[in-house]
Amino acid sequence: MKRPRMLFGVLAALALSGATACAENQQDQAGKNAVAYASSEKVSYTERMAGASAGTVWGNPDQGAHSAFTKFVPGFDAGMHSHTNDLSLVVLKGAYLYRDEAGEKRGARGEFLRIPGGHKHWSGGDKNEGALFYQHATGKFDLVPAK
Repeated sequence: MKRPRMLFGVLAALALSGATACAENQQDQAGKNAVAYASSEKVSYTERMAGASAGTVWGNPDQGAHSAFTKFVPGFDAGMHSHTNDLSLVVLKGAYLYRDEAGEKRGARGEFLRIPGGHKHWSGGDKNEGALFYQHATGKFDLVPAK
């Protein structure tokens, strides 16, 4: 039973690496060619909205492509929303809860999720553990409440 989960984790990491490489290429073209290193335990977190905070790894979430560690407090509820740009994430601790018209997903440690820009969904953190995940966005971060 561990093999499929491990394989999924490896495939998720490869997919996120591809997305990151694309964004890094965009940064290289902008003259920002630098190695980035960050620890989820040492990065400086800023509250983005009540119950959700992010620590930028590289890029600028207010201006363009970026990567960040993001924390949801236990029971966090972002409500129904979308993002303008594609968002990919890998769960590191706790559980990232996700719901759209196709159903619900509980992203656990080592699992990957890609949310296309413009896709309406709900997200939140596990009621007991919250969530810690690494996310990469192809453009600036926004949260557009669903109508």
